[in-house]
Amino acid sequence: MSSIVIDEKYEECRRLLKESISKKRYMHSIGVSNTSACLAMRYDSDVYKAYMAGLLHDCAKGLDEKDLINTCVDAGLSVSPTERDNPELLHSKAGSVLAKGLYKVNDKDILDAIIYHTTGRPEMTMLEKIVFVADYIEPNRTNLPDLNELRQIAFTDIDLAVCRMCELTLNHLRRADKPIDRLTEETYEYYRR
Repeated sequence: MSSIVIDEKYEECRRLLKESISKKRYMHSIGVSNTSACLAMRYDSDVYKAYMAGLLHDCAKGLDEKDLINTCVDAGLSVSPTERDNPELLHSKAGSVLAKGLYKVNDKDILDAIIYHTTGRPEMTMLEKIVFVADYIEPNRTNLPDLNELRQIAFTDIDLAVCRMCELTLNHLRRADKPIDRLTEETYEYYRR
């Protein structure tokens, strides 16, 4: 585990992020960063990586749809037909590109945690699970189903929390007749088993 938690690099990224996204999104990002660090301590994971991945997970949320697509395409990342029709789904992929280019983060674990924080994926690393869960349960969230129960589960069984969050997300998307990324379905099926 890293001995330095908040350092000059984190503070530099925090300052740049604050200038790049809305105040509400910034507060959410700080909440995810802190919650990720708490989960990392609970699951004996790297606290610094959790802080950084949580901080930068939504760094591409300020990009418009065209820029989200172009950022991913220019970086050589695949863009599915569902993502092309609904570019907001690309903020996690574009976020990993910005984290590397603009924020100078080269750690693959952090970049992967940013990429998969929205959809999840089967066989996530602990850091990926931590950021995925923290994004859902951070303190600024108030209007999500079963939030108090999920906050408790997150600190006792993170795999169960991932499964339950995927289930709730899929149910919400189906009810709202919104597009569903196949990776979220695969993540749910993996953690359900």
